[in-house]
Amino acid sequence: MSRTSAGPGITVTSRVLAILGSFDDGHRSLSLTEIARRAGLTLPTAHRLAGELAEWGALRRTGSGGFVIGRRLWDLGLLAPVQTGLRDVAAPFLQDLYGATTATVHLAVLDGTRALYVDRISGHASVPAVSRVGGLFPLHSTGVGKVLLAYAPAEVRRVVLAGPLEQFTARTIVAPPALEQQLKRIPADGYAVTSEEMTPGACSVAVPVTVGGTVIAALGVVVPNLRTRARLVLAMRVASQGIGRSLRLG
Repeated sequence: MSRTSAGPGITVTSRVLAILGSFDDGHRSLSLTEIARRAGLTLPTAHRLAGELAEWGALRRTGSGGFVIGRRLWDLGLLAPVQTGLRDVAAPFLQDLYGATTATVHLAVLDGTRALYVDRISGHASVPAVSRVGGLFPLHSTGVGKVLLAYAPAEVRRVVLAGPLEQFTARTIVAPPALEQQLKRIPADGYAVTSEEMTPGACSVAVPVTVGGTVIAALGVVVPNLRTRARLVLAMRVASQGIGRSLRLG
């Protein structure tokens, strides 16, 4: 069954959106046949519309004859308010945090029941990090995700804790009571940690970014271990407070 069925009697716009919607994290490159199947379109229709999208820059042809998302969609995505406002204000503080820690730095916001990564600076250390700008990641297994979940509306927490919670490594916390206990401690501690819960060999520390008493984002770093947790939290609090203050004054 296709992921995004176009259905009968739809508009051209709906067909185009169905084609774009056929791409996801698990399907970043698709053949024309796969696009047609996943979008619920005939092959000739998919061929015509994919070709027009490629000409415009929304799709890009690969050497093997398939298609991937094009740069023009990426450029448009950067114009979204969550990207431009928060990202532009936070950028210098992320650079300062990176300079102080040389770790991979993340900035994320809540998007439904997942964390949307709006910015990322890669660290020098060879610590595995699967994150990417624009990527959606679980709340229960990432540092920034746990911060966002701890301050999320009750309905969001209820949905996430109802599960099922995906186990990415042997150390991922998937028992709702254990996760709930962690979430209760985060506001008191002022930060969240993970220890190889998303990727083996990668730990994370994250703090909230607050504006007017409301948590609007989470700032995190990925490190090989948590031995320097106190120093990292101090550096991240300076950065998060700077972001919050700049957003408030702006």
